[in-house]
Amino acid sequence: MKQGLHDLAGAGLPWGAARPTTPRVPPQPGPSESGASQSGAAARERAVGAAGARGEHTHAETPIRVPRAAVQRSSVRGQILDALRTALVTGELEPGEVYSAPVLGERFGVSATPVREAMQQLALEGAVEVVPNRGFRVVRRGARELAELAEVRALLEVPVLLRLARTVPPARWTELRPLAEDTLRAAGSGCPAVYAESDRAFHRAVLSLAGNEQLVGIAEDLHRRSQWPLVGPQSRRSRPALLADATEHLALLDALASGEVEEAGRLVGEHFGAGR
Repeated sequence: MKQGLHDLAGAGLPWGAARPTTPRVPPQPGPSESGASQSGAAARERAVGAAGARGEHTHAETPIRVPRAAVQRSSVRGQILDALRTALVTGELEPGEVYSAPVLGERFGVSATPVREAMQQLALEGAVEVVPNRGFRVVRRGARELAELAEVRALLEVPVLLRLARTVPPARWTELRPLAEDTLRAAGSGCPAVYAESDRAFHRAVLSLAGNEQLVGIAEDLHRRSQWPLVGPQSRRSRPALLADATEHLALLDALASGEVEEAGRLVGEHFGAGR
């Protein structure tokens, strides 16, 4: 892998970060202490039962302990997953290359476990494939797959957006303009990872107006897959291409805010027709 993966936007975990520490396990009570605890627990159960019979609302006296180790591991895994997703968009994880969880773990400064779990999630998303006894290979993608993803996204999102164009008040579309402007600024940065994140945020906000969380989740998964780079000389989208894509967001919002449903339909059709 190329040097500099830790500098990617959203990575959140520098190469030199300390390994997560395992919380100290408190000493177990002795036999006499255990017996006393059991007697106390029995007394509490009898008290709760009696209160319940009287119709009183009760709370257990024993506090609920949050499994801190599991929370820490989940947090690290999430940061690793974000970093790997960013690396996919920028090409730091190169198509066709095999990456070992232990090796990546050393570079992230963590154990192999959260890296392996993050890679398994990427395998479910179709970004990588498992190579037994070696690691994970980044999937090679071609123009045909990108076109297929664009077609599926269009079949899913265009009808929803046209329905929203007829029912959502113009003021609601105007409220989304800052997100469209964010995509324009992100495109100007020329960083594909920064633009990918802002682009998903805009489309997610538009579809959220439909009030269907399942729709939003499925559409975002397809959108994320469409942002992975292709294999070959056109594997990276240029800054002008990103700017053109972001400009279409603003034009679409202008048409929606003006109630121009036909124009909005034409713009959104072109937007997906370009493989975005």
